[in-house]
Amino acid sequence: MSTEANPTVFVVDDDADVRDSLQWLLESVGLCVQTFETGQAFLDAASAKARGCILMDVRMPGISGLTAQKQLSEQQISIPLIMISGHADVDMAVTAMTQGAKTFLQKPFSDQALIDHVQQALLIDEQRWQQQSQIHDLQAHYDSLTRRERQVFEGVVSGMSNQEIADHLSINRKTVEGHRSHMMAKMQASSLSELVQMSVRLGLMQPFS
Repeated sequence: MSTEANPTVFVVDDDADVRDSLQWLLESVGLCVQTFETGQAFLDAASAKARGCILMDVRMPGISGLTAQKQLSEQQISIPLIMISGHADVDMAVTAMTQGAKTFLQKPFSDQALIDHVQQALLIDEQRWQQQSQIHDLQAHYDSLTRRERQVFEGVVSGMSNQEIADHLSINRKTVEGHRSHMMAKMQASSLSELVQMSVRLGLMQPFS
């Protein structure tokens, strides 16, 4: 599944005519599509780094769509899922939504309704991907800090003054100022408030509530 850079709509349906129809429709609006005949075939090929969304039928040979949906989290696949079915009931829809489906569409559905739901799912995934990318960059900045710079980081975001940090670490204030300057540059933080926000996003401190 070579889709880590390109958002893709993964169509999972045992009906070849439905797969072909959905692929034609989605590609007609410029979307990248991959199709799978069974839920297991999709799970075997799926990557946790995949981007896009999943369009999956509930009833299929082998594992059902609902069972495949459960296994997505086990494989750390978190892209939005749209469940579709021609034989849906309320319990089935509730189960899919409870398990995290973005929406549940009953066949037949209009082409435009499907495209709208897919575009919304792709937007959600794009936002998720951007957030993960930002966290990844932040973590890389934090990992580049020396042990002493991390200690200064912790003191600064805890609200300690340079002198208080110096006293706590048993070093002089000028040394703290030097480490603080280097730490702020490596973190690409322009202010204390920005550094605190970074600390929260990295899970190093809890947001104030």
